[in-house]
Amino acid sequence: MVDTVDAPQVTDNFLAKWFKRTKPSLAFEAKAIRDFDLWKGALVNKIRDLLGEFPEPAPLDPKLLSTEEDERFVREKWLIQSEQDCFVPLYLLIPKHENGRRPAILCAHGHGPYGKDPVAGVHFNDPNRKTNITSHNYNYAEQMAEAGFVTVAPDWRSFGERIGYSNPYPGRDICDVHFLQHLILGRTLLGANVFDGMRVIDFLLTRKEVDPSRIGCMGLSFGGTMSTYLALLDDRIKAADIICYATTTEHYTISRPNTCGSQLVPYLYRYADVPDVIAAIAPKPLLVESGASDTCFWVHSAIEAHETTRKAYEVSGHPENLWIEVFPGEHSFSGRKAFSFFKKFL
Repeated sequence: MVDTVDAPQVTDNFLAKWFKRTKPSLAFEAKAIRDFDLWKGALVNKIRDLLGEFPEPAPLDPKLLSTEEDERFVREKWLIQSEQDCFVPLYLLIPKHENGRRPAILCAHGHGPYGKDPVAGVHFNDPNRKTNITSHNYNYAEQMAEAGFVTVAPDWRSFGERIGYSNPYPGRDICDVHFLQHLILGRTLLGANVFDGMRVIDFLLTRKEVDPSRIGCMGLSFGGTMSTYLALLDDRIKAADIICYATTTEHYTISRPNTCGSQLVPYLYRYADVPDVIAAIAPKPLLVESGASDTCFWVHSAIEAHETTRKAYEVSGHPENLWIEVFPGEHSFSGRKAFSFFKKFL
């Protein structure tokens, strides 16, 4: 139980009361398709504003760093440039024994010490890395490649190789440091990572193995944050799987603070709650996975988010495009519905 002080001068008490007085001005309330389209357009434009300006794209200048053969796929490691002087390492997994152009999935990693590596099934025989994969069923880029999808797993800013697998600011969350540094220079960290994700899709489109009309995204936790905003803002993404991120602002930011600078959209709650943002992905095919025993994004907040999203898909006229799974597990990739979901919609 969190230790609380009920004195009126305590800032946390003020914040809780301020939150309850705040009513997001673009919360989902549409009751007809026309209203939905107007609401979605207004919210998407506002989110673009709140994420701040995106950088100017630089030449990708892709460099192949290594190639690894598996029985079922080839795992390539690449380095691409997103903006000037900014480089994104990534793994590209290409299924073997598949002909023609294939559907592709951007697999976003969550908030963890190894970045993209566990998502791509890379563990270097290190027991800690293996445990990280096992405990979260985390190697979904590898699993999807085995199922016949081209997959790509990049490192986001503040993670993996992009911080040298270490935190140079002991006792501080490097996401918070990078958020402040990006902000003072005129950007948001989440906006910069969304931009990098779009550049990863640009790279996918250069590949002869990839069908540009069949691109999806998926991710666990912070990877769910990335999947949410990429699916919302990039029309090249045709289907998305948000894993263990559906929640409410009250739960993960106010009552039980469980967020960081990498996930923050400044001023968001003045306009929308997290479920509203997820709902605005409609009518694009969407799978939302939530663990019944998740103690990171607790299921009661997930169910509240699901209801808002379900209503939005109904109003959009395409309730069949929303798949919701509450699975018997913790903060992890379920895998019970994702394969059939992506096979149907990609």
